[in-house]
Amino acid sequence: MIKLGPERPEEGWEVETLYDLCFAPGREGLSSYRLRDGVAPAAGLSHVARDEFGELAGAIRYWPVRIGAARALLLGPVAVHPTRQGEGVGGVLIRESLAVAARAGWARVMLVGDAPYYARFGFTPLSGVEMPPPTNPARVLGRALTEGAWQGIRGKVTKDA
Repeated sequence: MIKLGPERPEEGWEVETLYDLCFAPGREGLSSYRLRDGVAPAAGLSHVARDEFGELAGAIRYWPVRIGAARALLLGPVAVHPTRQGEGVGGVLIRESLAVAARAGWARVMLVGDAPYYARFGFTPLSGVEMPPPTNPARVLGRALTEGAWQGIRGKVTKDA
């Protein structure tokens, strides 16, 4: 049984340890990390998944960004502990946190990731939305949380500080 809850400040070290375990050592050199540097995660949207023993099974974070004058959420990182992969923990984290983001009034979410994986959650390629280099444009995906939220949104993705 997996229980989802908002990430608490005292869990930050544990979440960072999970990210270190799941991602390459140079993860903080990625372009998406430049958008997170010095910016607090979007309030109330970062979540952790714990198993019945209280062990961290997964985590997800969101960051506010801008594309021109439009605000958006940058999803990521999302990670699942290697011993829990294949159990649907990532899917639960993504679906539930997107629902929380929609209820909180966010209109759009973007990420950099594998289109085949994220398509199941409603993400599609974004054209005209430019992540800082080096980012493969085919991996820049978005999902509207409100009807037409990505219509006419173009430009460079920047920090929303």
